Amino acid sequence: MVPMRVLIVEDEPYLAEAVRDGLRLEAIAADLAGDGDTALELLAVNAYDIAVLDRDIPGPSGDEVARRIVASGSGLPILMLTAADRLDDKESGFELGADDYLTKPFELRELVLRLRALDRRRAHHRPPVLELAGLRLDPFRREVYRDGRYVALTRKQFAVLEVLVGAGGGVVSAEELLERAWDENADPFTNAVRITVSALRKRLGEPWLIATVPGVGYRIDAGPAGERP
Repeated sequence: MVPMRVLIVEDEPYLAEAVRDGLRLEAIAADLAGDGDTALELLAVNAYDIAVLDRDIPGPSGDEVARRIVASGSGLPILMLTAADRLDDKESGFELGADDYLTKPFELRELVLRLRALDRRRAHHRPPVLELAGLRLDPFRREVYRDGRYVALTRKQFAVLEVLVGAGGGVVSAEELLERAWDENADPFTNAVRITVSALRKRLGEPWLIATVPGVGYRIDAGPAGERP
């Protein structure tokens, strides 16, 4: 069974720590965020299976964090864990994108059951792990390994690498990378693709894996080296 990792966004330290410790006994790893800014920072750099959100937190509210999770397109399940227990509160929570809603006070056992149910549901839709030229890329857990060594990537670097590995060694144009790893509002004349690919090469290490095909684009090179831009 794949270990579960969740983010708990809760501004009551004692409650947050109690939940974290209780989940640990159930083999569920949990990171804590006491405010919206910290939650967004953790979401940007870590791969979580589920986000557990209190709606009433300092900084960006739990509702705003939920909106940003949904807007990111990550598909990360959201469980709202909150004292807002009116039916209207629950309705608005689900409309924001919550996949489940649990009100306080609650039993830890029920939280564990709901987390496991959400994780099972998501497992049915997990994309396949991609492997090419010694790279192992897991889109679900957002993890990359090169020859068994974990490689820490930013979200944008991961998105670019996912497109390149998914092409199976074929050439991907800068325009296609811009379209698929950024969005439709990206400036077509930006040098963001070149900069991101250059940084990605350095993160992956030598020998260089990403080759530049002059005037065409980029591809994963299974040979001894990729050409620098």
